Amino acid sequence: MKLDRLALLILIFVFFISLTPATAKDNSGEKNHNTNEASEPLHDAHGKEHNLDPDKTHDQGHEQGDDQSHDQDHSQDAAHGGHANLGETLPLYSCIPFACMLLSIALLPLIAGNFWHHHFGKISAFWAGCLALPFIFFFKGLAIYEILHIILADYVPFIILLWALFTISGGILLKGTLRGTPLVNTSIILIGTILASWMGTTGAAMLMIRPFLRANDYRKNKTFMVVFFIFLVANIGGALTPLGDPPLFLGFLHGVTFFWTIKILPHMLVASIILLVVYFALDTYYYKKEGATTPDDGEKKPLRLVGTYNFIFLAGVVASVLMSGIVDFGEISTFGVHRAAQDWLRDSLLIVLGIGSLWATPKVLREENEFSWFPIIEVAYLFIGIFITMIPCLLLLKAGPNGAFAFLINAVKEPVHYFWVTGILSAFLDNAPTYLTFFNTALGSFYSGMAESQAVPLLMSENTIYLQAISTGAVFFGACSYIGNAPNFMVRSIATESGTEMPSFFGYILKFSLLFLIPTFVIVTLIFF
Repeated sequence: MKLDRLALLILIFVFFISLTPATAKDNSGEKNHNTNEASEPLHDAHGKEHNLDPDKTHDQGHEQGDDQSHDQDHSQDAAHGGHANLGETLPLYSCIPFACMLLSIALLPLIAGNFWHHHFGKISAFWAGCLALPFIFFFKGLAIYEILHIILADYVPFIILLWALFTISGGILLKGTLRGTPLVNTSIILIGTILASWMGTTGAAMLMIRPFLRANDYRKNKTFMVVFFIFLVANIGGALTPLGDPPLFLGFLHGVTFFWTIKILPHMLVASIILLVVYFALDTYYYKKEGATTPDDGEKKPLRLVGTYNFIFLAGVVASVLMSGIVDFGEISTFGVHRAAQDWLRDSLLIVLGIGSLWATPKVLREENEFSWFPIIEVAYLFIGIFITMIPCLLLLKAGPNGAFAFLINAVKEPVHYFWVTGILSAFLDNAPTYLTFFNTALGSFYSGMAESQAVPLLMSENTIYLQAISTGAVFFGACSYIGNAPNFMVRSIATESGTEMPSFFGYILKFSLLFLIPTFVIVTLIFF
């Protein structure tokens, strides 16, 4: 009951933000340009004409038009004019709270598990405060703007989308006899991998994880199963369309054609086949080692889905996200943070769809599905700390060659550099702004001074390999850590609640990412880059 009340409080908070008095701006003369770098495909950048000078392109993820018109239209908003200067001013040690937040997630569950379980929300708030208070003290209005921006433009849509998909998928129950043999498990992961490109990695992961866990409830070694599920369904599977993963959707909004991402198919096939083969071999080994035999549950019952009307709500989620990237209803300013009106509309629709699923789905069905609010509560508490402490890291990254990460940005020259640097940063930071940073770096390198509408088609045709490297790096490397992509932590939380022992933050990286993902990416590099 307590968790139900907490979930309700989150909804009330979201409604409050959505209904906060705001001013609307009609861009009748030119289209709205807002590229909110959220953690799911929740961005908007309709037809923006960017200055592609290498020293200026790093900051385009927050700009609301070309540089000159932006300064004229929003000169009253000091925060808008200060993005680049703030990123160029911050020292590298401003990232320490973010590092401490990650270390808390990694170590406290191991050394103080009971304390962490009862106080992880307070710990997240503590590190957020450690960043926010001195940040505001030294940078005043600019800092307040950045904090409001990441909450309104990134965190709120991120948690709304996760909540909607989590709620709706929790109303879909697979009944019947399904037992997790190596072949069955590999097939489930394969299906999820295919679905991820068309309904998003988060949607596919939330839909498939519960049947996957239930099918293997009799198995002893289940940890590696969930990890490979995260690798493929929650990450690599989303590489084929802009609906699959946030960075690809951001590229779509910046002029990359919808089906261009099919050019990543060979890369995705190589990585997916390698990991599926490795998974099947591991599952077969453990299946035999356990001496596992399929439990006799009496008469085998045919498989059937209950709560299929929730697929209508899922389709509504996908349509709402796609709508937010196609239409242009102008711009809304909330607390000085400018967002596209269609983004607010999308968020409102997602809330309505989630509530509709709650209303339409019988409570007993969710109980049979072992549905609870704890996973989304945990993610909401932890990621507000992650998002706020991550602000300096993102600002330094966007500062490009003029910031503390200049040594890294300036070293990126070849496709292999774009693949690995974009990827490694995406594993720990938001992969959407990371993608945007190196996307603009490539545009500035090859087509300096050219309008984005002209440069992006040339990048797609003349320098395809660079865009492939950026896209695959941002998508694939999201699998390397629990915070690399939105669904990773959700899947871990659901699996933990179901009784599956999951590795720690560093355990996941050391025992699985370094052992299985990195060699796979080396092979992808040798073949394609």
